[in-house]
Amino acid sequence: MADKALRAHNIKKNQPAVNKTPNEKIADVLYWFLRGAILANIVMLFFPAFNPARLSGMINKNLSLFSCGISYDSIVGNFGRAFRQGWILEETFKTLNLLSAVIILAIVLASAGGCMSLGNRKLKKLGCIFSLAAGVVELLAILGINGLYDDIVDQARASDKISRVLPQLPYINNVFIAVAVVFIVISVINFILVPKEENGEGFEMEPKFKLFLMMLPAIALAFVFSYLPLYGWRYAFFDYNSGETLSMEKFVGFKWFTQLFQNAATRKDLITVMKNTLAMSGLGIVTSWIPMAFAIFLSEIKNQHFRRFVQTFTTIPNFISWVLVYAIAIALFSTDGFINTMINSVSDANVTTNYLMSNSHSWLKMLAWGTWKGVGWSAIIYIAAISGIDQGLYEAATVDGAGRFAKMWHITVPELIPTYCVLLLMSIANILSNGLEQYMVFSNPMNRETLQVLDLYVYNLGIDKGLIPLSTVIGMVKSVVSVTLLFAANGVSKAVRGESIV
Repeated sequence: MADKALRAHNIKKNQPAVNKTPNEKIADVLYWFLRGAILANIVMLFFPAFNPARLSGMINKNLSLFSCGISYDSIVGNFGRAFRQGWILEETFKTLNLLSAVIILAIVLASAGGCMSLGNRKLKKLGCIFSLAAGVVELLAILGINGLYDDIVDQARASDKISRVLPQLPYINNVFIAVAVVFIVISVINFILVPKEENGEGFEMEPKFKLFLMMLPAIALAFVFSYLPLYGWRYAFFDYNSGETLSMEKFVGFKWFTQLFQNAATRKDLITVMKNTLAMSGLGIVTSWIPMAFAIFLSEIKNQHFRRFVQTFTTIPNFISWVLVYAIAIALFSTDGFINTMINSVSDANVTTNYLMSNSHSWLKMLAWGTWKGVGWSAIIYIAAISGIDQGLYEAATVDGAGRFAKMWHITVPELIPTYCVLLLMSIANILSNGLEQYMVFSNPMNRETLQVLDLYVYNLGIDKGLIPLSTVIGMVKSVVSVTLLFAANGVSKAVRGESIV
């Protein structure tokens, strides 16, 4: 009776039952293996080394299963002649593209089933159905790909071009088969082990798991766009040229790391680039209080319509690309721009100065353009912080006779200091990351040496000069320095203020 009452209480509170049967405990252990297999499957989806669809040596070695599933052209990019000469049938690779997409769908189903395994009994049973379907679909797709390999071999032999088509069956296919079997076996076992849900029990999940799943898309995006690209760091250890494939024959160890400091020309360029980078980042840090001041003064505007207009008008430039910003700059400061036209219209002087070509005060010009473009957007977080300040503080200050500026200085500013310090720490950590779009579009032969920051220098090395290994080395050093600065600034903040963000 007590157990039934406890379960009823948990259901009423939308919480899973606390007491678990021995079978449920076994299922929970199996779920960990299932989630591990799902995670491995997701990782293999994005790495070229684990691509089961690479059935021919003519398929690009750098293609992942994800690329093969979403882009047919990426698979057959090198098969134009093979199709025209009849060495191999195009329908075979259309089927390969379809089966790759089916595997992606299976991984999505398995991921959904893994998420459902965090819920109550009813949700777990539904998750077992999803992961079982995923295992069956993935197994059939992999077996279909293996069958396509046999077709490719037969077609290449029939045309006597097997040495040109280079059929191959990736060993990773067996791993995918094993993962699919794990999905099927664990799903069936857990569907049997998990007891039937209580009458009237709905699909529920503990709040902590709900919050985790809400964060999961952001975590996945961070992995794909922030951590997955770290796989490219391997280029720093090879003599690599664009379009080539990596092999141990081109492995050079730390050659490019030593060249970074041994080559006199590279050292000179790095000194100039670091001077520009630190100078412009330093100016940004020194003026980082401007968005906070702007937010404070904006919040003091009593007319709501005018305040909203100003906030919108100053936020819009953040969404304008730097190319359009440069177009505005040309319209204003070029030889026949607005400034020169206005001066010539009010005087007899024939002014033809091109202000954009001048190298004087380049850092301050970039700071001004960056401030104009970003001050409204940067102020949003301070505006949100101001709205959270206890209004009782302002009322008490008014009773004590404090004026508007006194309340701003003694209440608003101190309340915003914690937010400012967090953003300042992040700015210090990103001191080597100026971005490259602004400096790329404003760069010209007259000011190129002054505007070349680290990100732009890495871009020029890798894209313009083709020195991909050297640019990778510089990017690695930059990342390590940025992380070091973050922890150093965080340590100083903890020692001085007693607060930290890490």
